[in-house]
Amino acid sequence: MKHLRPGRCGLRTALVVAVATAGTLAMAPAAPAVTPGTATLSFDCGFYGSGTGTLTATQNGTAATISLSTSAITSPIAIGANSVASTLTLTKNGSGTTQFSGKSNPAIPAGSPVSTGPLSGKVTAGDRLEATSLKVVVFGITATCKATSKQSPGPFVF
Repeated sequence: MKHLRPGRCGLRTALVVAVATAGTLAMAPAAPAVTPGTATLSFDCGFYGSGTGTLTATQNGTAATISLSTSAITSPIAIGANSVASTLTLTKNGSGTTQFSGKSNPAIPAGSPVSTGPLSGKVTAGDRLEATSLKVVVFGITATCKATSKQSPGPFVF
């Protein structure tokens, strides 16, 4: 009967495990990321006001979300959570458009800026999205805002 040297079997096992792990990591897809994660721009909402907006984007595969807070619209009364319906329109790759929408918001105290999102949409790798307009509906009243500046530091790239 052949005797195995101590440690030699353990070394072979460790080597096999290390090679298998490296191969698995090499085949794993890279985690999707959107850059920049946050951008700012200016909105003009007509009668409702104008001001800056902050957009925060996240991505999970082909699903993406954008949350928005803007000083362009302030709430004259307290608004309960999940009662603001919003649609954010963005240029897609410089020519077409896409929309992110949803009815999700934190509770908004009277006199506070409107925050909405996450708004949901679909993306593909390489999409470049830049906000152009925002529609917010609260208690049946619609405020339509147009972007008056480009996103800074630039469009979202998914």
